Amino acid sequence: MLYMLLINTDESYYGTLSEEQMGQLMGEYMQFGEEIEKAGVQITNHRLRPSSSTTTVRVRNGEVLSTDGPFAETKEQCGGYYLIDVKDLDEAIAWAAKIPSSKYGAIEVRPIWVMDEDSGGQS
Repeated sequence: MLYMLLINTDESYYGTLSEEQMGQLMGEYMQFGEEIEKAGVQITNHRLRPSSSTTTVRVRNGEVLSTDGPFAETKEQCGGYYLIDVKDLDEAIAWAAKIPSSKYGAIEVRPIWVMDEDSGGQS
């Protein structure tokens, strides 16, 4: 099964870290990246730019509206993700718990809705 592990943290947290602490965090991410790649469950992953670089698009009454910034004011922002292929939700949760940001943020584990013609568009 495919799962998206969405990394949600308060972006201001990183500004509170010393250079040494930030280096340690990046080291933990490198170690996690090696582990998940070696296990063969990672499909892709990417870090996202800060939410201040976001553009939100809405279409209302046929008019395209775009605004700078995220859709909603939230305490935590999505800062990156891992797309994984694992046997079940329990395994996805186990990988999510290993993501370094889970110690101070939240990891949203969301199943991918694979569109399939044979199943009427769902699987």
